[in-house]
Formats: sequence, C-alpha cells, structure tokens
Amino acid sequence: MNNKRTYWAAQWQSKNKLDGECKFLIAVDCLPKLFVTKRECQNFIKAHYRYIANRSDLRKEPHGWRVPKPVRVTVEIAS
Repeated sequence: MNNKRTYWAAQWQSKNKLDGECKFLIAVDCLPKLFVTKRECQNFIKAHYRYIANRSDLRKEPHGWRVPKPVRVTVEIAS
C-alpha cells in the first residue's frame, strides 16, 4: 500500500538583516494549504500575494518579502 502522495504548496519567502532568510509553507487554519496541481497553486498565489511584486517598500528592508513560489511536497502517512 502506497502511503505517499505528491502535492503542491505555496512557500513564503523573506530575507532581511534582522531575521535572515525565512521560508515556510503557507497555512490555512493551522494546516498547510495543499493543491493537486501546480496551476492551482499558482492561481492561489496570484490571487492572494501578487501585490508584493508591485510593492518595492515590502521587498526592501526591514521586511524583505518575496512573492511566494509553488513547491512540490510529498505527504507520507506512517503508522
């Protein structure tokens, strides 16, 4: 029985002098938001985080935000 599945998730990224480089999966209700296809993930990022690309004040210090990117994740259920 195969207990592994591959999904897509949006990975938050920021890099600044205070915190250094920070990366984590974007979560909704304390669980990572997972998508079946990369396209679904890209559409979610565009709908919720596209504004970061046009805001140079958020990309500069002290924030250092970057537009999230879709990443492939593998979920394994172990018993």
